[in-house]
Amino acid sequence: MTTIRAVARGCGHYLPARVVENAEFATTLDTSDEWIRARTGIERRHFAAEGESTSDLAIAAARAALADGGLTGADIDAIVLATATPDNTFPSTAVRVQTAIGMKAGFAFDIQAVCAGFVFALAQADALIRSGSAERVLVIGAETFSRILDFTDRATCVLFGDGAGALILERQEQTGTSGDRGLLATDLNSDGRYTDLLYVDGGPSTTGTAGVVRMAGQEIFKHAVIKLAQTGGAALAKAGLEKADVTWLVPHQANLRIMTMTAQKLGVPIERVVVTVQDHGNTSAASIPLALSVANSEGKLRRGDLVLMEAIGGGLAWGAAALRW
Repeated sequence: MTTIRAVARGCGHYLPARVVENAEFATTLDTSDEWIRARTGIERRHFAAEGESTSDLAIAAARAALADGGLTGADIDAIVLATATPDNTFPSTAVRVQTAIGMKAGFAFDIQAVCAGFVFALAQADALIRSGSAERVLVIGAETFSRILDFTDRATCVLFGDGAGALILERQEQTGTSGDRGLLATDLNSDGRYTDLLYVDGGPSTTGTAGVVRMAGQEIFKHAVIKLAQTGGAALAKAGLEKADVTWLVPHQANLRIMTMTAQKLGVPIERVVVTVQDHGNTSAASIPLALSVANSEGKLRRGDLVLMEAIGGGLAWGAAALRW
């Protein structure tokens, strides 16, 4: 018996030109390169240039994914774009991408689950493909978090960066087994009781301003390690797979210690964990697709590899996706 799967066709990413080393923060804050590295694993991050918007980053990543897949914008039926830093309150950032890549039909929309946004977007794309609503879906995570940082708060401003990553999923018939290529399972979760642990203190209906990031770092750390391991295991179980089946773990790139501890709980050796946090910092919804695209560009991902992606962000919202490359 055959089944429909959402199979990876192409991926790409984009990083702004400006690189911000840890030492730059030490000129204005009571911090140091050593302090930041020891607590987070971050060495540098990219910040968007003045006038460079989230849609600009998303468009560049989308074009890279199209080139990687040998496709054009006209081949795409839908765009699902995950971001917590859209260009405008409305319209969606996704429609700007739609126009820029020459996609004149179909539909495009944004979703918002902060750092877990890309995993949530994958689940939406999978549903669109399985339902027959789209043949090919361009899934993007794009952020300009530098626009919503408090640069007097050393606990948050050193953590985040800007960037975008994109993955094209297309409809293919597979055998219906755990050995299929494509998206095999997703696991999505949220718990609004923890909204005060990670949030932005502004918005259109409250302050009328964008606001800045506020975070209870130690509490987030505790939740992250437990919840990421649980959701990763749940996604594998839904796919009929075991932890030992994972070829590559591609976690949300927020903190090296969180990634290392989560990998240990999942039984994945650190050499099988895609780590880019040292160069990108936490790019929120762009984190996973950025890391995925970097791994692909380095030749790490091979056809048939099982890739487990997992993320947690404000909400709290967390989830995982199991995809066979």
